[in-house]
Amino acid sequence: MKAIWNNQVIAESNDTVVIERNHYFPINSIEKKFFKPSATHTACPWKGEAAYYSLEVNGEKNTDAAWYYPEPKPAAAEIKGHVAFWKGVTVTE
Repeated sequence: MKAIWNNQVIAESNDTVVIERNHYFPINSIEKKFFKPSATHTACPWKGEAAYYSLEVNGEKNTDAAWYYPEPKPAAAEIKGHVAFWKGVTVTE
């Protein structure tokens, strides 16, 4: 699977975890140079508290376009160390 934004592959892996139709990419499969920490946090009743990254590619910013669960609840333990995308990021094979 590949995650693409602004004509740039920002993550690529053959080992994603799919939950609620979102592909969660292993943290070691992302191109870290495009990811900037965000102060945004949200809560999911069964996955826990999500943290976000903003993307910066070719001089353009996509705020809070990637999320992850630093300490997921037990029901979502398989996505620890994984990142998912939205806000215009294309995930494709």
